[in-house]
Amino acid sequence: MLIKTRGIVLNYIKYRETSIIARIYTERLGLQTYIINGVRKAKPPGRIALFQPFTLLDLVAYTSRQGGITRLSEYRCAVPFSTLPYDVHKSSVVLFLSEVVSRTLLEEEENEPLFEFLYDSITRFDQQKAGFENFALIFLLQFASYLGFGIESGEELTSQVAFASAAPATANATGPAALRFREFDQYFDELLHTPDQVTIPNGRVRRELLDVVVRYYQLHIEKLGEIRSLDILSEVLAE
Repeated sequence: MLIKTRGIVLNYIKYRETSIIARIYTERLGLQTYIINGVRKAKPPGRIALFQPFTLLDLVAYTSRQGGITRLSEYRCAVPFSTLPYDVHKSSVVLFLSEVVSRTLLEEEENEPLFEFLYDSITRFDQQKAGFENFALIFLLQFASYLGFGIESGEELTSQVAFASAAPATANATGPAALRFREFDQYFDELLHTPDQVTIPNGRVRRELLDVVVRYYQLHIEKLGEIRSLDILSEVLAE
């Protein structure tokens, strides 16, 4: 059976000489894994670019009642990007966020609000010409709500991370780690409630805030593990 759907590429691995296995979050089927044959051939050129992280696609896909890996009948770019592949700052953010998203989305079922959030966020990010240095933080805080562990205040976030970071024998979150994290409460409140008026002073603080948010995700997603691309993003933020 064939089904038409929009999709968001999360990642891919090489398969045999010219093919790939791609993980794509789809509008109608949730997370799916597809074999795409011949996409790494020299001719026609450029087809592999359609499977870079966060590429937005229109798909015609085969489905199976048994689930598992299937194939694509047709695929094409749905929204040609004007900045994401060409701006090193934006492409580093995309690499980081796609790794987080790929490790957190596991459902093979339709979730229209979540799909629309991801699709619209990626589209807006590509269109932003300036003022996008806090996009990763804002995205992750909003994404958490769709995953079921959203927060309402900076204190709520930092207190959870500080408590988890304290020694096991500590009965409350009042130690040095907690005090350090709570310096960030104001920034997280701004990111949550007034994202257009954030006063984060520099890339170093922005990196520390990202560390806190990633640790918060790790508290709620047991198998999230280390986000390797965070170091790459941190280097770009420090520039």
